[in-house]
Amino acid sequence: MSKKSIRFFNDREVRAVWDDENSCWWFSATDVVRAINDEPDYTKAGNYWRWLKRRLGHGVQLVSPTPGFKFNNQRI
Repeated sequence: MSKKSIRFFNDREVRAVWDDENSCWWFSATDVVRAINDEPDYTKAGNYWRWLKRRLGHGVQLVSPTPGFKFNNQRI
């Protein structure tokens, strides 16, 4: 069973999902980028996230292969 949650970073909402199987949280990468950059626009944050993924290279899997709403894994 997974549990959806809203977390806060720099007073910004960050969507999260608890993964029971792996005992870890998954965070929305776009929401994290938006919070770090203090960006009010989701579209600009999403564009920046896509640019950052290309810039970091192809050898590292940063997110799940599912398009759209993507999460980063954070173990507790």
